[in-house]
Amino acid sequence: MNTEIYNTEDINTGKVLEKLRQKRPIIHHITNYVTVNDCANMTLAIGAAPVMAHAKEEVEEMVAISNALVLNIGTLDQTQIESMLIAGKKANELDIPIILDPCGAGATKLRTESANKLIMDLKISVIKGNAGEIGTLAEAEAEMRGVESGGVKGSPETVAKTLAKKTGSTIVMTGKEDIIVDANKIYKVHNGSPMAGKITGGGCMAASLIASFSAIEKDYVKASVAALICFGIAQELAEKQSDGSGSFHTQLFDKIYSLSTIIIPQYQKYIRRDI
Repeated sequence: MNTEIYNTEDINTGKVLEKLRQKRPIIHHITNYVTVNDCANMTLAIGAAPVMAHAKEEVEEMVAISNALVLNIGTLDQTQIESMLIAGKKANELDIPIILDPCGAGATKLRTESANKLIMDLKISVIKGNAGEIGTLAEAEAEMRGVESGGVKGSPETVAKTLAKKTGSTIVMTGKEDIIVDANKIYKVHNGSPMAGKITGGGCMAASLIASFSAIEKDYVKASVAALICFGIAQELAEKQSDGSGSFHTQLFDKIYSLSTIIIPQYQKYIRRDI
C-alpha cells in the first residue's frame, strides 16, 4: 500500500547545506555556453566551487581534483561529447558522481543519441531533465518544443521510475512539481515559482545545485531533494522581491546565497512516498 508523508524529517536540508558550505566541494562542469556563467555563479552562491573546463586534453586532470561532474548537452558537438566521455570515465574510475542534464533530448536525433550514448557508456548518478527529456530517454511518448518540455503521456512518476530501472540512476523530473525517484523511493518537491520559466538556465542551474549536494551526500535521492528544495525556496523568495524577469534573476542568486537552517524549515514543501 502506498503512503505519502508530508515534510518528513528524513532529509535535513539545512544540515546538508551546512555541510556543503563547510566542505566547499569542487564541481566540474562540461556544459553549454548559453548558461555557463549562471551555472558557475549558482554553484558559488550555494557554497561550492565551480570549474568550467571542456578541452579533452585537460578534463581527466580536472575531474581528478573535483568532487562532482556535470554533463550538459545544451550546445553539444562531437568534440564536446568526446570530452564528456573522457571526463565521465575518469569520474567513474574515481567514484565521483556524474549529473547528466540531457538538455533538449527528444528535440533532435543528435541530442537524443548523444544522451543515450552517455547513459550507455557511463555510470550516471543523477539524470535531471524536464518531462519531455526524461520521457524520451525512458522511451515513453513525449513532446519537446526545442529545449522546452511539451509533456509526457502517462504518469510522470511511472515514466521516471521506468528510466530509473533502465539506467540504475536517480531520476529527477523537473516541472510544476519536481519528481525524484530511484528504484526504491519517490519524492515530490512542491517549492518553486513560475518566474523560473521566464529566465534562461533554470534547469542548468538546478543541475549545478544537484551536483553540489551530491558531492557531499552519497544518497543521490536525498541530495537531489535537498538541492531542489533550496532552489524552489529561493525562487519563491526571489519572486516576492522582483518586478520582472531581470530582477528575479538577480534576486535568485541572492536568495540562494542567503539560505539558512532557519529559513529552510519555514518554506520547504515536499512529500515522500513509500512504495
